[in-house]
Amino acid sequence: MHSDPTEISSTSLSRRSLLRGSVAMAAYALAARPLSAFGLEPALGEVSMPFLDIQPVGKMLYWQKLANWITPNADLYEVSHYGRPKVDLASWKLDFSGYLKRPRSFTLAQLQARRHKTVTATLECGGNGSSLAFCGAIGNMRWTGTPLGPLLRELGLSNRSQEFVFYGADEKVEKIRDKDYPQHFARSLPREHALQDEILLAWAMNGQPLDEMHGAPLRLIVPGWFGISWVKWLTRIEVLDRRFMGKWMAREYVTIRGEDREDGTTNWRETSVCNMNVKSVAARCVRRADGSLRISGAAWSDGTPIQRVEVRIDDGPWQRALIERKPENARFTWNFWRFDWKNPPIGEHTFVSRAIDADGRMQPGPDDPAIKNKRTYWDANQQWVRRVRVGTT
Repeated sequence: MHSDPTEISSTSLSRRSLLRGSVAMAAYALAARPLSAFGLEPALGEVSMPFLDIQPVGKMLYWQKLANWITPNADLYEVSHYGRPKVDLASWKLDFSGYLKRPRSFTLAQLQARRHKTVTATLECGGNGSSLAFCGAIGNMRWTGTPLGPLLRELGLSNRSQEFVFYGADEKVEKIRDKDYPQHFARSLPREHALQDEILLAWAMNGQPLDEMHGAPLRLIVPGWFGISWVKWLTRIEVLDRRFMGKWMAREYVTIRGEDREDGTTNWRETSVCNMNVKSVAARCVRRADGSLRISGAAWSDGTPIQRVEVRIDDGPWQRALIERKPENARFTWNFWRFDWKNPPIGEHTFVSRAIDADGRMQPGPDDPAIKNKRTYWDANQQWVRRVRVGTT
């Protein structure tokens, strides 16, 4: 029986052995299975059909060329808010301060000497899916680092230790109430979330050290939450006794959405972009040797299991797709799914998918109030209609 391909733990792993260690590489190879292992790659006699709604090629995942369950590093999107900082790796350290009994700093070597593990988790931008030009800001990656919770407990928590703020090295002068203040990019997590087992301080991605683009030497990993919370170029963790309300928590990455009331009024509310939505996308279409079409794609949520995926062709009924089995203990990753359409008629057709998770959350259509009454582009999890033309051959 194979070892678990999505999470491995050990007691000591140097930077060199991280890159060359046979255990890490074997586990990675097992998880990075090609789509053929899921029945999604075109077989002999089958032809990939291009979509009529063409996704622009850019520095992000191009869905129709998706080849593995694990996304290659080169295909992972990049978003930065204060630019990409120049971090001196030789002098870098991570500071812990605030409501801790034993505040201190750690070098990268000290963090790497701690117990660590590798977790597979889907990273998605909070604005992913807001348009066809920005629908590939997502990747299913393997992250290696040390769990945050045990380290915080060792430093001594108290009843006052309630909010954990994560600061990056990237900075900018911001105007707040008509005055200028130098600010580092920062996001926070509440105590009950920061101490969860899956939160990591990570130094490697897909078996390679983090590069400058993706947060070297250390970034926060928050599986199930949008990428805005995965603070890059991490330099400081401050423990507070009250809510943190920095720009990127309280003023930006805030979704404005209206709720229609029975009395005809609309209640407008602002919510933080935090945990991921239930979502799916049709990634490719293949014409099979028997003339049928195999529509396939990915579905994901915030760690809540995907219960089912349904596909609608043209104006027909919703039909259930087959969800491919993914590796064990892969709670925070995407699923692959497929649907076979028998005897498609010649002409142009549309198809769309929707995912439903175990909590009953259903991916909404464009006319659903959750989407129709949304005034910001974040939290864009509406159904994505794809178009294809079926020919005579």
